[in-house]
Formats: sequence, C-alpha cells, structure tokens
Amino acid sequence: MSTATIHQYAPKTAGKAPEVPIRHMDFKFDAKDLDTTFFKDTEFATAYFQALSIFLTFGEELVIDTARYHRQFLKDPVLKQRVTALIGQEAIHSKMHDEFNDTLAEHRYPVALYRFLADNVFEYGFKKLPNRMQLSLMAGIEHFTAVLAEYMMKNEAVFYETGDEKQRALWMWHMLEESEHKDIAYDVYETLSGNYPLRVSGFALAAFTIMFLVPLGGAMIPVYRKPTKLLSLRYWKDVKTSLVFLVGPKEGVYGSTVKHILDYLRRDFHPNDHDTTAYLEYYKEKLLNPKTGLLSPYLVKEFVPKLRA
Repeated sequence: MSTATIHQYAPKTAGKAPEVPIRHMDFKFDAKDLDTTFFKDTEFATAYFQALSIFLTFGEELVIDTARYHRQFLKDPVLKQRVTALIGQEAIHSKMHDEFNDTLAEHRYPVALYRFLADNVFEYGFKKLPNRMQLSLMAGIEHFTAVLAEYMMKNEAVFYETGDEKQRALWMWHMLEESEHKDIAYDVYETLSGNYPLRVSGFALAAFTIMFLVPLGGAMIPVYRKPTKLLSLRYWKDVKTSLVFLVGPKEGVYGSTVKHILDYLRRDFHPNDHDTTAYLEYYKEKLLNPKTGLLSPYLVKEFVPKLRA
C-alpha cells in the first residue's frame, strides 16, 4: 500500500477509548509441569490449543508488522497510541508463547516442524500479499482471537480443570489482552480502507487459517507423539469427546460461537457490539490483584504507551 485512503470513519471508541497497557510477563515454564490434557482432560482438544500456540506466534508477528507499517498513516493520536499498545501486547504474546512452545518440544510435540511450515506459509504466502490485504487479514485474525477470548471469559471453569497453573495463567493472560485490544485492528482497517469486500476476503483467509490449518495441525499432534494411538479405542473416544468440546453447538469453542464469528460479515459490524466490559473488570481484579491475582507472580512490569501528537 503506497498510500492510505483515510475516509470518514469514526471509531465507536472515539473520545472514550480505554487505555491499553503493555504487560511484560515471565512465566518461567518448566516442561515437567506441562499438562498435555489441560483442556477438559482431553488430549485431542488440548492438541488444538497447543497447535494454536505454535502457529499464533507467526500470526502475531504478521499483526505486529502490519500494525507498525500502517500506524504512520493514522492521523488520530489516540488511535496511534492504541496501535502502539497493540504492537506491544502482541510482541509479548509471541515471546511468551515461543517459550511455552519450547516446553512442548520437550514432550515430543512437532514444534520444529510446525515452525518450519508456518514460517514458509507466512514468509512466502501471507507476507507477499498486498498491504491492503494484510491489513484486512490482521483485522480478521483479531476478530477470531476476540471470539476465542470471549468464549474463554464465559467459560472460566475450563481453566480450573487442570493443575498446570502456568499454562492456565498463560491462556487467561492472553484472553484478557485479546479482549482489551479487540477493536484496534478493526478501527485501523476501517480508518484506512473500509472496503467491505476486502474485509470479507481477510476474514475468509483468517478463517481458513484458524479453523482449518490449525485444527489440521492439532489433529496430527497426538499421532505424531505416539503413532500407536490410532489403534487405541480410548484415543478414539477422546477424539469424539474433544470434537464436542471444540465444535459442539452448545459448549464447543467454535460451535457455540458461530453466530459471533459470522457477525463480522455484517456491513455495520464493530467488535464492541459484543460488550465484554464487565468481563474485563472481573478478570482484571481476579488476575491482576497484587495480592491474590493469578498473574501477579509472573507480572514483571506494566505501562501505557505515551500519547503523542
């Protein structure tokens, strides 16, 4: 994108946008503490999240690069400040998940293979797209992470079915911040483009990645770690149960959120149509309370980027 087209778009957060802090974390992951069935005590469904952890570091790098490039075209200093916060949060997400993924590698997860594949897909695929398409893809990716974050917020008990406190803290911290910045990429897209067919194209590409490529990678993990699982009746029962938890219409991660996912296709859609303010207040207290917060032992520092003209 050689130039940016700034049209008459007023973000729904204009004049009242909440500050988005950048939090530096240090979870000090230890492979011996890893729960490979942390999601509802299932191996297959948990493998989806482990694959997501591996691949999302590359998605976050794309978001960072795209946001950093397009920030220069923005005129609104508040939106520019919020983009800086988005970049900061995503950078720490990528770093922490990379460290977590290193612990997965110690448990025979195909981390090196998936990193190699993802690096090639992003380097020779997504990063070769026109800048406007990358901007749309960024907004699409952030929509899916916002949907996932809201699901997690509404299903807190999921995190407490495991004794792996650091993995619980990782996902709940990520959940919190994805919800905090869920509108930023969209506001940047609408400010600099606003083209509806292009927005739908970015959504479709994000959907293909998150709902096909990542699940495909997740499905391969248990068998990669132990090929004889294919002969195990217990494993296939786990697969059946996992599919209910992932795509079931009542409680599935994506099955129960399909309306929220497709809401993105409304022409007048905005991420804040799905209000998570009350959830954010609840989780900030639960997670960040200096004395009792789950994240307090791992929080190194927190700051809000300066507002610059």
